[in-house]
Amino acid sequence: MYYPPYPSPAPKPVRNQQDNGKKRLMTVTGVGSVSTQPNVAKINLGVETQDEELTKAQQDNAQTLNKVIDSLVQMGIPREDIQTVDYFIYPQYDYVDGKQEFRGYQVTHTLQVTIKDLSQTGKVIDTAVQNGANRVSNIEFTIDNPQQYYKRALNRALENAVSKAQTIANQMNLNLDPTPTQIVEELPQGTVTPQTFKQAEAVSSASTQVEPGQIEITARIETKFQYTSANG
Repeated sequence: MYYPPYPSPAPKPVRNQQDNGKKRLMTVTGVGSVSTQPNVAKINLGVETQDEELTKAQQDNAQTLNKVIDSLVQMGIPREDIQTVDYFIYPQYDYVDGKQEFRGYQVTHTLQVTIKDLSQTGKVIDTAVQNGANRVSNIEFTIDNPQQYYKRALNRALENAVSKAQTIANQMNLNLDPTPTQIVEELPQGTVTPQTFKQAEAVSSASTQVEPGQIEITARIETKFQYTSANG
């Protein structure tokens, strides 16, 4: 019986003598930030009313809210920059001798007002309160074109990653390829803006003081770099 000869084993590849060992991957996170002054403020202003009858509580709320809106429009805030964000109706109860007794209804209507002139921020709050707003919350400072700042932060994040990788390579005596083989952008997180909100005392000459502070835009990336051992 005839048996065919076994095929000759494939020749082993010859490693390039310039390649000092097997290439490996290094994973590095880069972070970059840019600070700037905000130029837009967003404030939640609300009207809360209560009454034994739901219809009366709603009517009172609507009348007061319309008065607040009209006062803001008169001071120059465009209607398109005044938007409803919440509307709630809550039944109210009292507990007497361990028993629940119905007291009435609470109606809350909340507006978000966008202010594009930060010097008006305190005046907007004062005007709204003087015309019936009794809830002020969530003062947020932003910028109208955040992408231009985010791109700068992203560039700094990449520089940071390359610098970190090179520092590690130098410390470990490694040959680093400074061009990353992979870059993954992490989704930006919400930024906390330093701010101060001081409610005015019940004095006609007093006014609400709001300090916008600085906004910090941060970018984060995860990068991978190839490296080899310098000793082969």
